[in-house]
Amino acid sequence: MELERIREMFEYNRWANERMLEAAATLTPEQLTRDLRNSFPSVRDTLAHIVGAEWVWLMRWQGTSPQKLPDPDGFATVASLRVRHDEIVRDRQELLDALTEAELERVISYRNFKGEPFAYPLWQLLRHVINHSSYHRGQITTLLRQLGAQPVGTDLLRFYDARAPR
Repeated sequence: MELERIREMFEYNRWANERMLEAAATLTPEQLTRDLRNSFPSVRDTLAHIVGAEWVWLMRWQGTSPQKLPDPDGFATVASLRVRHDEIVRDRQELLDALTEAELERVISYRNFKGEPFAYPLWQLLRHVINHSSYHRGQITTLLRQLGAQPVGTDLLRFYDARAPR
């Protein structure tokens, strides 16, 4: 049952990230990269952080410890972020589809960017990624408002409503 819930939450995560990418696509190039003095300077940099962190965690689950996040400057447009996002979603879905309930307890060992060792059960790391992305999507909502752009709702209940047959 836990695995089914985790898969559902990653479907929500994909949906919410896509909504944020759609909202960001309405910005001008200047708005997308404008430094608004947040945790990450711009909407683009915050989206790049979400996408990059999801990639880092996927790599860690597969036994590799990347040394750093991808450079946000490598994503000149929302379209380039979307391409990378979609690749990560596809690769992660393959991993999720192959998982069993028992494998959720498998301890994943990795090194952070400072080289420090950590180890957690996979189920905790999976939940962490969803929470991490949700946190930064909230920041993007604020950045969109600061830019005078229309934020989008990504609440979990909106996801359930979007999936529900009418």
